[in-house]
Amino acid sequence: MAKKKTAKKKAREIVVVGSKVKDVVRSAGYRSDGELVQAVSDKVHDMLEAAIKRAEANKRGTVRPYDL
Repeated sequence: MAKKKTAKKKAREIVVVGSKVKDVVRSAGYRSDGELVQAVSDKVHDMLEAAIKRAEANKRGTVRPYDL
């Protein structure tokens, strides 16, 4: 029987403050899953990568807030 390959993305470095993410969720009256901080960080990575591509497309060496 062939083994099934699972396409798992390599975990990226966490670039958000975990306690602050959890505080926001807690202040809304909810609990946070153990993987939430990594998921939020992955979204931030995606946003930054898109912003970098936009800055490159506009021939700039500076990523600006409106690139997000």
